[in-house]
Amino acid sequence: METKITRQSRAGSLESNDLVVMIEPDNGLNIEIKSVVDDLFHDQIEASVKKYLNELGVKDARVLIEDRGALDFTIKARIETAVRRAR
Repeated sequence: METKITRQSRAGSLESNDLVVMIEPDNGLNIEIKSVVDDLFHDQIEASVKKYLNELGVKDARVLIEDRGALDFTIKARIETAVRRAR
């Protein structure tokens, strides 16, 4: 089932061990990640973001991630919240 992103939304905070997810309509899937642990974990963060967007059926969106060292379950929760708000 495909989920259409119809408006801009945001979830999360810039507190330590959290992240902000901003999502908006776009053609294709465009992901931008800024992280305090980017040198070590960029690929894992990107893989998690793509996995959860795929699980939610999001194929067309611009996703901006500003990470402050969030764990995987936090990434999942923030993406899900942002997607639900953007439908």
